[in-house]
Amino acid sequence: MTTPTAPAELYRHGLRLLLDKDIPGWVDLWHEDGILEFPFAPPGWPRRLEGRQAVADYMRHYPDHVDLHDFPEVTVHQTTAPETVVVEMRGVGRLVRTGSPFDMTYIAVVTVREGLITSYRDYWNPLVAQEPGADFVGANR
Repeated sequence: MTTPTAPAELYRHGLRLLLDKDIPGWVDLWHEDGILEFPFAPPGWPRRLEGRQAVADYMRHYPDHVDLHDFPEVTVHQTTAPETVVVEMRGVGRLVRTGSPFDMTYIAVVTVREGLITSYRDYWNPLVAQEPGADFVGANR
């Protein structure tokens, strides 16, 4: 399968890779100098990752912490900048260590250039990280 290059299609392809637990495939969607930001990250969590390798290091163990089952709600909004989309979504699954349900809402602002993610601002819900048993990627990692 050819990797899509349009921002909305590339983003949806990335969601499928995450559901397949194909973290290397997801990281391959990133530009070498891509930046991943978490503006709402609570204390002890990274706020900014610079470069594909930093994103890879951060995401490497994601499937060991969160078993994603579905993204039941995904709405992609095209912006006036053709390379940028705003995505509203919800991811559901379970936390691997505890078996507790995982239910996270997100808003992401993603910019794609030449078929690769160059900027990804992930406005995830930090309250989920503070729930009992919330052991997933990000905290003090």
